[in-house]
Amino acid sequence: MLRRTFPSPEALRRLPFGLADVALILGTLVLLGLIARVGADTLISFVPPDVVPSVSLDPVNLPYYAGRSTLRMFIALFFSTLFTLIYGYIASKNRRAEQVLIPLLDILQSVPVLGFLSITVTGFIALFPGSLLGLEAASIFAIFTSQVWNMTFSFYQSLRTVPPELDEAARLYRLSGWQRFTKLEVPLAMIGLLWNAMMSFGGGWFFVAASEAISVLNRDYTLPGLGSYVAAAIAKEDLPALGWALLTIAVVILF
Repeated sequence: MLRRTFPSPEALRRLPFGLADVALILGTLVLLGLIARVGADTLISFVPPDVVPSVSLDPVNLPYYAGRSTLRMFIALFFSTLFTLIYGYIASKNRRAEQVLIPLLDILQSVPVLGFLSITVTGFIALFPGSLLGLEAASIFAIFTSQVWNMTFSFYQSLRTVPPELDEAARLYRLSGWQRFTKLEVPLAMIGLLWNAMMSFGGGWFFVAASEAISVLNRDYTLPGLGSYVAAAIAKEDLPALGWALLTIAVVILF
């Protein structure tokens, strides 16, 4: 009896994609459009004290501010994950590097976020003269320092505690270093890494206000965002605006 090896006529007449694929494509295009719209405003001119960003307490601006803050959070999370994979891998594979990198990581996590911000903000502004991108980079770096340390410790610990039977299986299959990293070590560390990424992302919201209100050379500059909106509402004792901001943060976190 011959087995059918070609698609049936019914399968050939069927559409190559369904409604779920259409929804995914449209959703991706909308997301990319929103990112482009929000991200474009990070490249505007920044020439203090003449041209500086400001924050309006009009609740109509809250969706836009939420987009700016959320974009900063996800960019920081991306760089936190990249740093985690590289730093944790090197520390777990090289004993000499481990003796330096792990104590250094412990020291860095003990430095307050505002300590990093006060040191690095001038350098970031110098990298992008005349552009708001310098302040944006400083803000993202501050959020990065609030997310990255526990993620790196988690990944490092996972690589140091690979079960012996899995390590032996990797040797028997003669996996290369890259294959071992992608097929054994990263999947093994993924649960802990995802959990700590969630905790880091949630904890990052506590530092949004500090990272969006930056002091440079005795001048205060405010980046548009939910954190700066909350800070402005508190400074002006505007309770309705504060309530709208907290509601927006809750909605963003739920999404």
